[in-house]
Amino acid sequence: MLTIKQIAEDTEKVIRGLEKKHFAKAKETITEVLALNDKRKSAQSQLDNNLAEINLISKKIGVLMKENKKEEAEQAKKHVSEIKEICKSLQAEMDQAAVDVQNLLYTIPNVPYEEVPEGFGAEDNEVVKMGGMETELPKNALPHWELAKKYDLIDFDLGVKITGAGFPVYKGKGARLQRALINFFLDEARAAGYEEIMPPTLVNAASGYGTGQLPDKEGQMYHCNLDDLYLIPTAEVPVTNIYRDVILDEKQLPVKNCAYTQCFRREAGSYGKDVRGLNRLHEFSKIELVRIDKPEHSKQSHQEMLDHVENLLKKLELPYRILRLCGGDMSFTAALCFDFEVYSEAQKRWLEVSSVSNFDTYQANRLKCRYRKSDKKIELCHTLNGSALALPRIVAALLENNQTEEGIRIPKVLVPYCGFELIS
Repeated sequence: MLTIKQIAEDTEKVIRGLEKKHFAKAKETITEVLALNDKRKSAQSQLDNNLAEINLISKKIGVLMKENKKEEAEQAKKHVSEIKEICKSLQAEMDQAAVDVQNLLYTIPNVPYEEVPEGFGAEDNEVVKMGGMETELPKNALPHWELAKKYDLIDFDLGVKITGAGFPVYKGKGARLQRALINFFLDEARAAGYEEIMPPTLVNAASGYGTGQLPDKEGQMYHCNLDDLYLIPTAEVPVTNIYRDVILDEKQLPVKNCAYTQCFRREAGSYGKDVRGLNRLHEFSKIELVRIDKPEHSKQSHQEMLDHVENLLKKLELPYRILRLCGGDMSFTAALCFDFEVYSEAQKRWLEVSSVSNFDTYQANRLKCRYRKSDKKIELCHTLNGSALALPRIVAALLENNQTEEGIRIPKVLVPYCGFELIS
């Protein structure tokens, strides 16, 4: 979440940034935050003055008792009791104002960087780069859900029987391709210096609040009511929360973690042709990169993550493009975000496969994730994360773009992991 210092020192800049994200009533909300914080500070000031006065009077009472001035001492004690009652009221007022500020801050999104373009939705995102070869498919090329059925790779109907729509069952070479991609992505991450983490896929509410999924995305997360736990929508949540309430040493930065997990998203309201097959699932596999860094190095970290994801797509021989997201299409928590999309020749559309984001201090402030500088000063870290990669749409693109008259060709880089060169 935004810091009070950030809001107080750069009020107009914060308001402009929130308006770029089309946050409703940006000015009114920020004004309310500052008013509540002034109320808290005023109560704190009065409380401090009253406690100082109590201390002085208490010393005076001791002197009066020694001088046997009991009546004056009793009057002083009575005055102390009256001030203490006022202090209780001030403490309650201060605590309530602090809670109100915190709750309001939870509802305010991150402020986008200056380079984030204006815009309302996906149509306003900037294409910053395109790569990969044009794909030539045989006549009557099939979409991946038809290919999955033809070669018995993925059974969507069986998933509906076992669980429901959006929970496919991978079979035979389909399952082996899935596992091959997981191992390939993890090996590439480890080679790039990321330490592998195997986190739980259930998290508590504190973890959800720490990375910003709560309260913003509560309706999109699966909630285990009895235990008040949430199924993770991404490994970003448990991995980043490893550093909640942690003070790192500057020499430890940047922290680089990767993790493979199953991810769960309700995707409420999603329907139509764009969610067919693997295009949008409720459960899917994903490898996530997470970085914790110091502010002056986070821009370089972000670029290194972008380069890493782009290299994966090159090795998979997929046509891709990189988008700089506009303010209206960015996530609640991101300050800067780039999306990677791969092109599906069979569907004639772009499929998002990764978002690589810099959150600045937004998550770190929620998490109380800090680092100790060489001068012993403690400051908030920057947090970053990105998918490297999300599997369903990668699998969809691989199946569709590599179909031939003989079968589905496996990219060379995956053959050692799959153990086969062709699905036929």
